[in-house]
Amino acid sequence: MQLVPKYLLNNSVTLTANLAGEITEYRSVYQRNVNIVRGIDNVIQFNVLNADQKPVSILNTYTPKFKLYDETDRLIAEKDGTVLETSTPSKVGHFTITIAENDLLDVKSQYFHYTVYLHHNSNNTKTILYSGTNFVNKGTIQLSSEEFPGPLESYSISTFTEENPQSGIFLSEIITAEPAINGNSALHTLAYYLDNAVGDIIIQGTLDNQPNSSTFWSDINTYTANSADTIKYVNFNGVFSHLRVKHTLTSGSVSKILVRN
Repeated sequence: MQLVPKYLLNNSVTLTANLAGEITEYRSVYQRNVNIVRGIDNVIQFNVLNADQKPVSILNTYTPKFKLYDETDRLIAEKDGTVLETSTPSKVGHFTITIAENDLLDVKSQYFHYTVYLHHNSNNTKTILYSGTNFVNKGTIQLSSEEFPGPLESYSISTFTEENPQSGIFLSEIITAEPAINGNSALHTLAYYLDNAVGDIIIQGTLDNQPNSSTFWSDINTYTANSADTIKYVNFNGVFSHLRVKHTLTSGSVSKILVRN
């Protein structure tokens, strides 16, 4: 058996904060580009140091703010940092930023620049943090799409259960509508594979986080199939927690339904 090691490392970046206006001879001469990947949540850890390279406490005093811009200076994401520092003290000046999969859903591979500042919780003042070399205020992030170059596999529905005996109403299993990654265009596509099907096929959605027997389902789209149909697709937009498909066929069947959120 061939052993292939993988490494789990923090994507860590050091920032310089000149909170007291110190004059120092220290200047950062190198700052690496931060690499992030499209198709997954990216967590970046920042460490705040003063001009003498000592950790700066941000606990209960500051809220870290992060802004990400594309190559045309268009704002892509704006985030509040999650402070890792504890009162012990531990991880002084450490915080993380999560660039979600949804933030980069429709963004091409490119170089971004980012700005980080500290927002004082009591007097609302802002302190810029130096992200680049030689006290430059902005840093560079490279977005890659090579790790996930193609679309994810579609979800397949092939089993329908009759709602009540002899009712003629059949319901699919409940599937997630992926609301966490559908905050932009929220586009959903369903492809119906039909076998001489005649009748209505209805897409239903809900905002309930945990659907149960009392969940209210609203009709999103109704397609009336005829026996000549073989493969038909439906597109719709909307942020839902879960989806299901209902059909009331008078003849024929639905072989399967492929869902892409």
